[in-house]
This record gives sequence, structure tokens and C-alpha cells, in this order.
Amino acid sequence: MKKIFAAIALLILAAAASQAADRIVIDKPSLMLYVISEKADTLFRAPVCVGKNLGNKQRKGDMRTPEGTFSITQIQDASTWTHDFNDGAGERKGAYGPYFFRLATPPHTGIGIHGTCFPERISTRDSEGCIRLLDDDLRRLRPFVFKGMEVKITPDRR
Repeated sequence: MKKIFAAIALLILAAAASQAADRIVIDKPSLMLYVISEKADTLFRAPVCVGKNLGNKQRKGDMRTPEGTFSITQIQDASTWTHDFNDGAGERKGAYGPYFFRLATPPHTGIGIHGTCFPERISTRDSEGCIRLLDDDLRRLRPFVFKGMEVKITPDRR
């Protein structure tokens, strides 16, 4: 029985691996991230947290997530990074989770897809502009991600 389950698991992994990830789509209205294959199949999906404020990013500090088509410029180990959320708690370890997928979002800088130290805030609008995932979801996303990968962030509905 174990051999049958192992064989089924291998078939599932082989099928997923046979479809190369083509792009990431972040749907701000539904607070979801999708990895889409070259054949337009959904290979991965996860809930996200996006900017606190609706609309396209205009300036640094506006708490909006940029909208448009971007690309991943760096895949960084963020496991030791800290951040002060100005909530009186000071610098928080693990603020970005295990990875930071840096996006080219000109003219804005510092925007990326990363983990969180606030898992209860996923599926909400609570970030300063980045896209947050649960750390476990970020680890599952990592094998699909490559430098230069297209990332489309859909506009908010108004």
C-alpha cells in the first residue's frame, strides 16, 4: 500500500514539474496569489496580504501595493531580517519570513513578495506595500520562482 501511495505521489510531482511556471499573478481584489504555467494552468495558489490602502502606489510610504506587470530581480534569504512596524514592539525578527522576492517596480523600490511574522493578517490589507504570504506558503512557492519571472499585480476595484 505504501508503494502505491509513493508511486501516486511521484506521478503528481512529475506532472507538476512537467509544466513550467510562467508567471505570478497577484489578484488584489481577491487577496490571492497564483502561479500560472505556460499552458495557463494554475500550479500554485495562496492567500496574501497587500497594502493597507486601495489603489496603485504613488509614493513611498503611501501603504499601497503597485499595480502592473513587473519582474523578479532578486531571490534573497530574508530569514535574519528584522523590521520595525512602528507599533511600539521595536524590531521584529522573522518579519519577512524565509525569502524576499524583490520586484522591479519603477520608480518605487523595496517592493517584494515575502513571508510574515503576522500570520493572522493574511487575507487582509495590512502591508506597507509588499505582498505577504504565510511562511509555509512562501516555502512552497519558492521552487516555482526564478529571477526574471513576470509578476502581474491586478488593480483594485473601486
